[in-house]
Amino acid sequence: MSNYETIITSVEDGIALIQLNRPRVLNAINRPMVTELLDAFEGFDRNDEVKAIVLTGNERAFAAGADIDEMKEDDSVSLELLNQFKEWDRLATIKKPIIGAVNGYCFGGGFELALCADILFAAENAQFGFPEIKLGVMPGAGGTVKLTKLMGQKKALEWLWLGDPMTAGEALQYGVINRVIAPELVLEEAKKYAKQVASRAPLSVRLIKETVYKSIDYSTYEGMQFERKNFYLLFSSQDQKEGMKAFVEKRPAEFKGK
Repeated sequence: MSNYETIITSVEDGIALIQLNRPRVLNAINRPMVTELLDAFEGFDRNDEVKAIVLTGNERAFAAGADIDEMKEDDSVSLELLNQFKEWDRLATIKKPIIGAVNGYCFGGGFELALCADILFAAENAQFGFPEIKLGVMPGAGGTVKLTKLMGQKKALEWLWLGDPMTAGEALQYGVINRVIAPELVLEEAKKYAKQVASRAPLSVRLIKETVYKSIDYSTYEGMQFERKNFYLLFSSQDQKEGMKAFVEKRPAEFKGK
């Protein structure tokens, strides 16, 4: 268990759990929470015993948005000097797989945080959206960019311009999430999937994640060249030798992440 104020963390069987923990404000994300989240993510990324990370909220909300009380007096200069999204950018450097489990409200900054997960499971009661336009602003931690890459330009604008919520079923239809699950099972299923990923070759998992994200921005040719280099790189690993030897010997492989 952790000593954080805004999140709860734990590790069990190689799976790290990060749970948002500001229930009185539906897990609204404030700056101390972002700092603690980054500390936890980067700590688990460095921990060789951790193979995958599960990110979740509580039964009522993953996170209902950013903490508006904290932001309402900000101006352009204070935000520029604060550079408040620099820590959000560090989330993109996490090498290990992140599996998100969403119940209830997932709005604004909470939705942007959920989109930082590599795989996203949602409860049937989950609602997603960017209501920033109703506050006279817009997403600032990657929401417009990531939603456009997932949904396409026209659908993203349809949602972003109105700021209305989408259901879990709609989010699944548009490729925003991976699965819709009964509310009481969503965290369990996320942990189950995380354990399955954790059983795979860690270096392969890491380089596949890196290659998939590069492919989003690269041309097809550039992406294939990047993929090829990572493919070659894995042939220098002990896990490649073990995996192929185990296949020939018809036994389970014992991967070490080396």
